[in-house]
Amino acid sequence: MKDEGHNWKIRCVIYDCDGVLFDSFEANTKLYNDLCTKVGRDLLRKEEMEYVHTHTVYEAIHFIFGKGDELEKKALEALKQIDLRNYIVYLKMEPHLFETLNRLKGNGFLRAINTNRTTSMKYIMDRFDLWPFFDMVVTALDVKHPKPHPESIEKILENLNLGKREVVFIGDSEVDQQTARSSGVPFIAYKNGAIEADFHIDDHLGVFNFLHISN
Repeated sequence: MKDEGHNWKIRCVIYDCDGVLFDSFEANTKLYNDLCTKVGRDLLRKEEMEYVHTHTVYEAIHFIFGKGDELEKKALEALKQIDLRNYIVYLKMEPHLFETLNRLKGNGFLRAINTNRTTSMKYIMDRFDLWPFFDMVVTALDVKHPKPHPESIEKILENLNLGKREVVFIGDSEVDQQTARSSGVPFIAYKNGAIEADFHIDDHLGVFNFLHISN
């Protein structure tokens, strides 16, 4: 997404969760491999590991086990028996996150999360004491149409009384990039130089370069 005018006056930074706030590849892979084991399926292939990292739990289960297949029904039943809190210990917080969030607040910026996670997000917020750092959290449970549909971004804009040029969305995947594009908001790619973005960063502190805020 390119905006030749760059007529932005950013007031809020919106973050994806997986791959941005946390390195969650190990946690996600372990969860879905456990589901595979419970229903007697082979462990995840590489493309499946990458898919589950950026999609909702139900989309991931459809993709892995086959939509409408008997194996999918078994996986959905097995999921009900799994305590998602057990996988949070495998999350690794990205460097300089709290420092960045505190500096954003100190400079008057709002902060929000836009994730395709569902019930597990509350546990993550609780475990890492993230609630004080964000003004709004939107999960796939809060919308009819999760990312890349624009509904989640639109919900944040409406609730925080912001315009499309007053927010920037930070994500790490094609799904996030498509979300920003469908919403018409600026996009920062985190640790992924392969996707088109208005700005690329490899460290959370890099957002201040985009915002033109010096140390």
